Amino acid sequence: MLDVDPYDALQKLRPVDSFTVTSTDFVDGGPLARPQWSQGAGGVDRSPQLSWSGFPDRTRGFAVTCLDPDAPTGSGWWHWAVLNLPLETTSLDAGVGTPGGPPLPEGSMVLANEDGDRGFGGAAPPRGTGVHRYVFVVHALDVPSLDLDPASTPAVLGIRCFTHALARGILTGTVNRD
Repeated sequence: MLDVDPYDALQKLRPVDSFTVTSTDFVDGGPLARPQWSQGAGGVDRSPQLSWSGFPDRTRGFAVTCLDPDAPTGSGWWHWAVLNLPLETTSLDAGVGTPGGPPLPEGSMVLANEDGDRGFGGAAPPRGTGVHRYVFVVHALDVPSLDLDPASTPAVLGIRCFTHALARGILTGTVNRD
């Protein structure tokens, strides 16, 4: 079911505005480009290019997360969690924050993904599990930064983002290895 928004329940708990997120690497609802797949699945674990606009004027900072809610875990699979992006950051280059890639803005932090790596973990849904959605969310926050322990999980970042979110921009890519 690709038409189900994994954030519907959260919107009902605490509605926030939305804004536009785009990528030069994939279109909303379309397949992720091969570089956004994991090395083990024939990709290169490169985060996609992302740009955003239309966020509220009261925004003071951003965070970016990527979750596969279709992972056969019961809780999804976090692929990426970046926080403390300054207000003037309205795009991220592909591969940002990876060795040899473009740097993240000063003061930003990347949390470990489900694989334990501090960076983008590319898509590699287990065979036989059908289409997986990779939900990239840019969180427009009412604070310039979040004081998180670097050992925090993306789920901890998630609850902080939902507490401080003024708006969310969502862009979803898909992968099917069947």
